[in-house]
Amino acid sequence: MKNFRPSDPAEGSALMRLVYRDWRPTLFGRWVNRFACWWSGLGLPPSFQAALEVRGRISGSIRSNPVVIATVNGKDYLVSMLGPDSDWVKNVEAAHGDAVIRQGRRRPVRLVAVPPEQRAPILREYVRIASADGGTSRSPLARRCPISRPSWNVIPCTASNTLPARAA
Repeated sequence: MKNFRPSDPAEGSALMRLVYRDWRPTLFGRWVNRFACWWSGLGLPPSFQAALEVRGRISGSIRSNPVVIATVNGKDYLVSMLGPDSDWVKNVEAAHGDAVIRQGRRRPVRLVAVPPEQRAPILREYVRIASADGGTSRSPLARRCPISRPSWNVIPCTASNTLPARAA
């Protein structure tokens, strides 16, 4: 059971198959993600969507990904929709949590991993926001959101720099 991998999100609906296959975005999905980064980076609605910028672990270039910000008890959290094998998750881990969130303005942040035993309320809020039906049990997203889904606490940085220099 150690190598168990939940079903691909694209298996749930024809619309998701247009955007994702084998846990990766399709060509159309990459276009949608670029548009979502541009849109949310301008600060346009919905207010829970943002663009996450993090330095690539291999290339060293800045990578942008659209994310949903779940707010629980006044704190902001990010959740990986595609799980721990998502590229942006690996990039955040390689960057030791240093990132920038764009929502109309650039906000340097530190992402701190949330322990699995504290993720339940964060995942409930994430599912409520990200599901079209408000996160009911009939929602495909609600059924596929295991507690092992990586989550990070978003801590605003006070430094004036946006991203640290790439380590040599």
